Amino acid sequence: MIERRTFDSLGQADHGWLRARHHFAFADYDRADRVNWGALRVWNDDEIAPGSGFPLHPHANMEIVTYVREGAVTHQDSLGNRGRTEAGDVQVMSAGSGIRHAEYNLEPVTTKIFQIWIIPRQAGGAPTWGAKPFPKADRAGRFTPLASGYAEDTEALPIRADARVLGAALRAGETTEYALGEGRKAYLASAKGAFELNGERIEARDGAAVQDEAVLAVRALEDAELLLVDVA
Repeated sequence: MIERRTFDSLGQADHGWLRARHHFAFADYDRADRVNWGALRVWNDDEIAPGSGFPLHPHANMEIVTYVREGAVTHQDSLGNRGRTEAGDVQVMSAGSGIRHAEYNLEPVTTKIFQIWIIPRQAGGAPTWGAKPFPKADRAGRFTPLASGYAEDTEALPIRADARVLGAALRAGETTEYALGEGRKAYLASAKGAFELNGERIEARDGAAVQDEAVLAVRALEDAELLLVDVA
C-alpha cells in the first residue's frame, strides 16, 4: 500500500520568517489520520528566511533529525554544542531527558530543511547532539543510512529508535531498490525531482507513506534527491 500525500494537501504555516509544510499533525495542523506513521511522528518541510530562526526552546524524549536541502542551519544548545550544518548534510539531536536548543539561518539566502521527529525506544537518557557531512557521491544510485538506531550502520549518525533515515541521489532514469522488512513502514519524500515508487509517480516534496510492500522500487524521472525513513 502506498498513500501519496501531495504537497498541496500538507498542513501549512506562514510566519513570515518561516514557511512550513507539515506531513503529519503539528501545531495548528490537526489531522487525526496523520498523527504518526509507526514511530515517525513529524516530517516538516521548512523554509527559514535569512537572519532568522528558532530561538532557544525545549525538547524531550524525541529523536530529531534535520536534513538541510539548501543553505545552512546553525545550532546551539544547553549542553554547549554549536555547529553549522550545510546543504546535503545531517544533524541529529537525541532530546532524552530534556535539552534546550536554538536553530538559526545565519546565511544570506533562504535555508530549506526537512526536519524529522522519531519516537525513541524508551524515554529518558542523557541528551546528545551531532552532525556529519554526507557527500552526494556516497549515496549516488542507492539508499545510504544517514541516521540509524542499528549498530551495523557504522557510518550513520546514531539515534535511539528502531528506525533508519536514508538518503539517495539518483540521476534521471536511474533506478534503485530498498527491501522493507516485514511489519515495517516507510515514508519517502524528494527534496528535488519527481520519481516513481513501485510504478506510482511522486512529485518533488510530496510524501509517500508505505506499508505491506516487501520491496520499494524507485526510478528517478528527473535528477532526484530522496529521503526515506524506515520505522517499526
